[in-house]
Amino acid sequence: MPIANFKYSDITQKVIGTAMTVHNKLGCGFQEIIYQRALSIQLDKVNLNYAREARIPIHFESQEIGTRRVDFIVEENIMLELKAVTQLENIHLAQALNYLETFDLETGLLINFGSKSLEFKRLISKKHKVRVNPE
Repeated sequence: MPIANFKYSDITQKVIGTAMTVHNKLGCGFQEIIYQRALSIQLDKVNLNYAREARIPIHFESQEIGTRRVDFIVEENIMLELKAVTQLENIHLAQALNYLETFDLETGLLINFGSKSLEFKRLISKKHKVRVNPE
């Protein structure tokens, strides 16, 4: 499916572009928080609204059992989870998909700054039907 057919593709493409700018300037090898701070600066430059380190409570049988934090919610509709690891693993994808469902959002991005080339995956959730579309 062409990228333009994805919901919020204009925003996700802008986010991916900002992440590429950050990766091109910093390279790999820093901790995730460094990339998160740099990405905040770039998101401001391209006029994207975002909430950083957004939290949501986790419930089990009507009781709150903890909270989860996602790196960014962009334009109130896109979940953005960052990693700074050599290679994305299935556990990173599972975490991002859980966050997408927990925050009840349809679109997300998993971006890894830790490899030599920027890695990213577009995540799409449709009420329990979750797809992953590698770029």
